[in-house]
Amino acid sequence: MKSIIPATLTQESPLVLACSPRKGGNSDAAAALLAEGLTAAGATPLLLRLRDLDITPCRGCQACGRDPEHRCVLMERDQSEELFRLIMAAPVLFFAAPIFYYHLPAMFKGFIDRGQRHYEARLAGDPALCALAPRQAHMCMVSGRPRGEKLFEGSLLTMRYFLWPFNVTLGEPLLLPGYDAPGDLSGDESARARVREFASGAWTAVGR
Repeated sequence: MKSIIPATLTQESPLVLACSPRKGGNSDAAAALLAEGLTAAGATPLLLRLRDLDITPCRGCQACGRDPEHRCVLMERDQSEELFRLIMAAPVLFFAAPIFYYHLPAMFKGFIDRGQRHYEARLAGDPALCALAPRQAHMCMVSGRPRGEKLFEGSLLTMRYFLWPFNVTLGEPLLLPGYDAPGDLSGDESARARVREFASGAWTAVGR
């Protein structure tokens, strides 16, 4: 069986993906703090903002499930494949996302849905996907609501299944409820330190 990805994917930098559609919000601040924590721990993080990339949402056409090579009809029209390659190559992953209506923002969910071709390929036993080194991803999620039953659970469940084709599991997340207005997180030095320590600890744990 021919793989849908190159057999060799290497990258030394941890990937930090800021997943908010809004510039300058609290999850943007969290992404920057994650990068700061990684840098302090000796890493050279790659910080990307999803809104700066050209990502077309999944159409739900299921063509990738029918195609023998699991090709997506959109894969040559935007930057989704470039981002997926970074996800597959990174030694450790960090996602900073806000919570909208108890879930991930639409832009990020649209990208997650584009992972369907990788899910189909992994189910079919794609050799390179199956051979990817096991790694961890770390979620830092920020909500405006200070409390709410299962406020973060839907997002975490989605992320677990999204990351499965890439042999990535979720580490313990950092959940930050009650940061609503722009500047709320930036003005809380204790929370800022928690985010930095969260990232530096995760990087140190992989032995880099």
